[in-house]
Amino acid sequence: MATRYFTPELFGFMRELAANNDRGWFKAHQDDYERLVREPALDFITDMGDRLATVSPHFVTDSRKVGGSLFRIQRDTRFSKDKTPYKENTGVHFRHEAAGDAHAPGFYLHLQPGGCFMGAGLWHPETRVAYEIRERIDDDRAGWRKATASKKFAATFALVGDSLVRPPRGYDTDHPLIVDLKRKDFIASTPLTQRQITSGNFADEFLTLCRTSAPLMRFLCGAVGVPF
Repeated sequence: MATRYFTPELFGFMRELAANNDRGWFKAHQDDYERLVREPALDFITDMGDRLATVSPHFVTDSRKVGGSLFRIQRDTRFSKDKTPYKENTGVHFRHEAAGDAHAPGFYLHLQPGGCFMGAGLWHPETRVAYEIRERIDDDRAGWRKATASKKFAATFALVGDSLVRPPRGYDTDHPLIVDLKRKDFIASTPLTQRQITSGNFADEFLTLCRTSAPLMRFLCGAVGVPF
């Protein structure tokens, strides 16, 4: 049975928040945030539990209001010049069960007017972990190509994120996979439309994207030493 989790009103709320990003406005509209954003997102997280387990049993769907799979709407402004208090997007992250003890890949959903996407992989791993991934890419070149360059994967996802300016230590500029070895983020991303996200079939579509990204996730899990 199709279930519609997210509505156009969620995006309307996020647009209004972007135009009125202050604590007074948010406090006056907190009930709208709960009804239009947080509650639907938590329902989606709950219902993705059994679904995501069919891709891998090692990713956590945690529907707690605080500390779970739903990112806080509040921004951490301690070290930022931008002191606006709230994020202008809603983020859902299905972390690997080992994420508390190790850098591990995860699945991510980003909801923002005009900028929605689904992502899979590892963002900003520490230097040691990045080198572990690079070593695995170098050691298993065929496996990396199979994970990232298959027709199905490449038709859906693009590898994105930051890269080093120069080749990492130990690798030559003429290495056949130097573009991938220079990556600081090991993430695949695919854009989503508001129509997709507000459809009754979005949970199925998100699960399909998770399945499509599974070869990359399996490769990254192996590279950092956690189960897939």
